[in-house]
Amino acid sequence: MIYPTLRSADLRTLIDFYVAAFGFTEVHAIPDQEGRIIHAQLAGPRGGGVMLGLHHDLLSAELAQHDQHALPSAPVRCYVVEPDADALFARAVAAGAGVVREPHTTPHGTRDCELRDPDGNHWLFGA
Repeated sequence: MIYPTLRSADLRTLIDFYVAAFGFTEVHAIPDQEGRIIHAQLAGPRGGGVMLGLHHDLLSAELAQHDQHALPSAPVRCYVVEPDADALFARAVAAGAGVVREPHTTPHGTRDCELRDPDGNHWLFGA
């Protein structure tokens, strides 16, 4: 299985969005001493999942020391196999997803849509 790892400045908001919009399930969320989520794992509705981490520059100095392989934060594009792109699209838009491409039939016969999460990442859903 593949678990993309995404960074965010507000993991709680992103977790809640992925659960409401895309049907992910929160597996665990690790808070720091102030209660701010610094790492989380979500399970995908059809397998796999995502790992989420707090932006490196927001980590405490102690935690940042252990995060020596920090990558720059940048939007990503993820493809997710989804047999009902129309239903997922409606659910995600109702939860606040940005629309990149509405559901459409591709030249190779799949039904796809593309959405944007609160951090600007693009999510392409199709079968």
